[in-house]
Amino acid sequence: MPLDDLRARALEIRSRYAAMETERFGRPWTTEEIALGFVGDVGDLAKLIVAHEGMRDIEDTPTKLAHEMADCFWALLVLADRCGIDLESAFWATMDQLEETLPA
Repeated sequence: MPLDDLRARALEIRSRYAAMETERFGRPWTTEEIALGFVGDVGDLAKLIVAHEGMRDIEDTPTKLAHEMADCFWALLVLADRCGIDLESAFWATMDQLEETLPA
């Protein structure tokens, strides 16, 4: 699936969360709050990686790991949009930069 389709789906879901947040709390989450949520998701992802490697017991690790990776990816797509970052272009540019640091 093209990244543009993934981005559109992520933003559609974010919009629905914003409506729910506004109803419950009087306003949608700020970019900073979304970033803090992402940090929590990364922590959960780290625990699941440890479980995947056999050093922590978490039931149904593969399913939860896939979910958490997708959740983190969703947050990145939303944050990139909020910050005006073309994530696809940034990815390719970063890969080119990293490749330049590697031995031939």
